[in-house]
Amino acid sequence: MSRYREAGVDIDEARRAVELIGRAAASTATPAVLAGVGGFGSLFRFDPAPYPEPVLVASTDGVGTKLKVAIALGRHDTIGVDLVNHCINDIAVQGATPLFFLDYLATGTLRAEVAEEIVGGIAAACLAAGVALVGGETAELPDLYHGEDYDLAGFIVGVVARADVIDGHRVQAGDILIGLPSSGLHTNGYTLVRRVLRPDEWRRTADGLDRTIGEELLEPHRSYLDDIRILRRALRAAGGDIGAMAHLTGGGWPENIPRTLPSGLGVEIQTGSWHVPRIFSLIQERGDISDEEMVRTFNLGIGLTAVIRPELADAAQRALPDISRLGTVVPVNDEAPRVAFL
Repeated sequence: MSRYREAGVDIDEARRAVELIGRAAASTATPAVLAGVGGFGSLFRFDPAPYPEPVLVASTDGVGTKLKVAIALGRHDTIGVDLVNHCINDIAVQGATPLFFLDYLATGTLRAEVAEEIVGGIAAACLAAGVALVGGETAELPDLYHGEDYDLAGFIVGVVARADVIDGHRVQAGDILIGLPSSGLHTNGYTLVRRVLRPDEWRRTADGLDRTIGEELLEPHRSYLDDIRILRRALRAAGGDIGAMAHLTGGGWPENIPRTLPSGLGVEIQTGSWHVPRIFSLIQERGDISDEEMVRTFNLGIGLTAVIRPELADAAQRALPDISRLGTVVPVNDEAPRVAFL
């Protein structure tokens, strides 16, 4: 007689994982959650009153091959933080307040304690941002994933008043580009990194690093939600607002910044106007990677950029002392790059 467990799927372990995960999810519940983990669907009722003409903003993303580093080092507590903060940033740059989050975890061999560790990180990041973790899916797929390999995806929904949407339409030539520091590589470039910095080095340090390479690579993705709120408050008090924002993820600087700008405009960035952490120069040196490839692949120490009017620069700096003034918005023709480094 054939049994599901013999085919590679352990229903009992899955039930145990759901019980452990449910505790973490419950810690993030808000009064708006009517039904969360455990049902066929999650029920969420938000108050639209603070958002005249409310616009829902949704996004989904993953963590990429940063997961391979977490699996190799047996550390799964930060990878969920990466997932949540990446998704939060993607909607926050459009002005949205995140409401709720769902996750998808697929693995070859389900281990309840590992699932609990992963989702514990997800719940911690949700709790820090005031976001409800309302549900998700945990799938054991031995025919698709090898052994204890797993994949992770997140889904977020937020809301913004229509008048408060940040979509770049107010950006003009002469505006300035500012940036906020990243906490490290965030969640991009790891396929290249794993070729340059070998797994047998991850438990060791390197010249210029204060910790091991593995610890550098697993540093969680920074959330910019509070920074955006602080910046927007300060600029509005000074009579302005943010014109556009970009979350520097896949595609780096040249792919993400233009997504926030009106047609016919680009940015000129002053090389050396921000601090580039040692981990990036180490990767570039070890891999003999060109400057052009670096800016297309990595954030290089800036995780979020914003466009503001020049007269608001001092207010922005007072509100967020760690920002860097990166460059200027300029007119560009069809042949010119929309992101130029000077």
